[in-house]
Amino acid sequence: MAVVFAGLLNRIMLTELAFPGLLVGGALAFEQLVAPSRVLFGQISDAKAFQGRHRVPYVVTGSVFYCLIAVLSVPLIFFVGHAIATDDSRAFWGGATALCGLFALFGLAVAMATTPYLALVIDRTTEKDRPRAVGIIWCMLTVGIIVGAVCISITLGSVDGVTDPAVLQPALQRFMIQLALVVVALTVVACWGMEPRGGSRSGGSRNPEEMMTLPRTWALLTSSRQTFVFFGFLVLFSLGVFLQDPILESYGADVFDLPISKSTILNALWGAGTLLGLLLAGFLITPKLGKMASSRLGCQLTTLSLALLFLAGCTGQAMVLQVVMVLFGCAVGIATNAILSLMLDLTLPEAAGTFVGAWALAQALSRALGKLMGGGLLDLGHVFVPDGWGATWLPSAFPAYGFVLFVEVLVMAAATWSLGAVRVHQFRGDTAGTLTKVLALELD
Repeated sequence: MAVVFAGLLNRIMLTELAFPGLLVGGALAFEQLVAPSRVLFGQISDAKAFQGRHRVPYVVTGSVFYCLIAVLSVPLIFFVGHAIATDDSRAFWGGATALCGLFALFGLAVAMATTPYLALVIDRTTEKDRPRAVGIIWCMLTVGIIVGAVCISITLGSVDGVTDPAVLQPALQRFMIQLALVVVALTVVACWGMEPRGGSRSGGSRNPEEMMTLPRTWALLTSSRQTFVFFGFLVLFSLGVFLQDPILESYGADVFDLPISKSTILNALWGAGTLLGLLLAGFLITPKLGKMASSRLGCQLTTLSLALLFLAGCTGQAMVLQVVMVLFGCAVGIATNAILSLMLDLTLPEAAGTFVGAWALAQALSRALGKLMGGGLLDLGHVFVPDGWGATWLPSAFPAYGFVLFVEVLVMAAATWSLGAVRVHQFRGDTAGTLTKVLALELD
């Protein structure tokens, strides 16, 4: 499902249906703009059990909802595409509004599924085991992305070069229904037995958040300046990684002349590199260098790989793009493992859902901003650096895409710089003191 929403649908909207970049980025951003719900879902999963389980019921329910919404997105996308083709402004604005709303509902469903899932990771691991656990978990996620990208490429190979919506829409609709059924089935199988009825959580049987009010939760979140420092770093890092997210497949299509099935493979190459990076970080780099040094190294490598992604467009060679995507994925994998391990250290076990929700909120907001900015910057690039502008040896469509990637390099460099202000021990001291006060209030 990640491959579909991060790659396939935005490629179809931008290239095959000629959506404005700002609309594509804006619609995808609405998935992330509902990110404050992650804090709420984290707190609810801490406090409210369903049949003795605090995490798994939310994971399964959220997965069912986002699969249903994904199926409904296809006809709506083609409705908006028809409105653009026929210059029907009323239908366009109505459809665009509905599309943004549908993507917002998708984001709510994802928040319901993913925040309790990450809290379950904390419930089931010790601090010592978490770097390896994070490496394994994200390796499995990446394997899913690789397999998904390959399956999508094979399944949709028959629609390469097809631009007629009457042919494209039924093929995509059938594919999305099949995908939704597979995802729901895999989710149920994966969650089976992961959380015994009445099982213990990281905070013990008397979790303070079962009694905490929202004001007290807010006091805990804001008790340390380090919460805001790390929040800001996560925003910059996620923005630096995902600014190209809404335009990558179209970058492959317009600059490197890749068809639908080949541009989808970019996700598999990125995933393969990420898998390698996660393994290297989880079992070699992070245990040897430590979480902070590994995070810094990952950010530096990601900045370098984004610069290479920019330079790859100057060549217009698909092979160069494919190699760079593997390198980019490897750098992001190293950074992701180290930063997630650091993130879990910046989380009180007694309030796992709340803090995981806060960190997920930072990532989601920056991904929303990245999707919106990516599409908007591409539109600006087409206006200020139109196709064909620049050196004659450059691919004609490169300048606008290069503008987006150049900005992304600057953002990732800023994220690397901001990491230097993060202090784990200061965070623990500040928040532990506040949690003690909260517990004292509860006992009064």
